[in-house]
Formats: sequence, structure tokens, C-alpha cells
Amino acid sequence: IQALDRKDPVLPLTPGRAERHGFEYFRHGTLSLYAAFNTKTGEVLGKTATRHTSSEFVAFLADIVAHQPRGKEIHVIVDNLSAHKTQLVDAFLSEHPNLRMHFTPTYSSWLNQVELWFAKIERDVIARGVFTSVPDLKRKLMRYIRKYNEQPKSVKW
Repeated sequence: IQALDRKDPVLPLTPGRAERHGFEYFRHGTLSLYAAFNTKTGEVLGKTATRHTSSEFVAFLADIVAHQPRGKEIHVIVDNLSAHKTQLVDAFLSEHPNLRMHFTPTYSSWLNQVELWFAKIERDVIARGVFTSVPDLKRKLMRYIRKYNEQPKSVKW
């Protein structure tokens, strides 16, 4: 996710006129967003990181484990990113046998429910957002997650 500060802000929509915005912007940097979507409750556990590395991913897995009742079986569905398949991840999984990783087939991330939630946060926050810095982007993303969790929507399969 890029923290962009558009020089020309998004102009308001009016009937019969398409959305417009300037093409110039200043890029402040990028931020990774990790999210775990509980399909039963609809709640989202989110965490940002400056990079998407194996150690950051393991830290996020530790957060997931910490937010679940002890001994509960946890299933995590992920894509085939190399950061999800390292020795560090394998070591974490061996220490937490109740955590199971499932990998989506190539080109089928749409099967993963969190990807649908990522599309929602893209539409609601990122696409039309103006972010003055990476911390501003992080603050707005985390605020959205907190507000979303006030009235989460479970998945009806």
C-alpha cells in the first residue's frame, strides 16, 4: 500500500460527471498490511509492517495465536508468497501444532475470504484516500479496522 499525497485532491462527484483527480502526487513510502479474517465472527485482526518479510509474517502469526483461546485449532489460508514458506515459518509452526497453514492454488486468491475484505478496504480507504505520511496511512487503516470490528459481518457460505 502506498502513502500518496495528491497535489490535486479527488474532486467531488456530481450527477453526470465522472470522478476526477489530479495526476500529480508525492509518494511518502509503502506499508504492508497483514489481516486475519475470522469467517465465523467477521472480525478482522490487522497489523501493519514496514516490509513483508518472513519475520514480520511470523510476528503476525504470533498475534493470531495470542488472540485465540489456548489450544484452539487455528487455520490460516495464505497465498504462495515466498515469505510464507521459510524455515522461520516452519519453526514457528512446529512450536504451535494447533496452527495449520493452507495455501491457495496459483491464481485463485479470490477463494480466500480475506482477499474480499482487502478489496473492501481498498474501495473504502485506499482508492480515494490522501495520506500525508506512512504513519498517517497506518493510522487510517487501523482506524478503519477498529470501526469495522464494531459491527463485523460473518461469512455466510
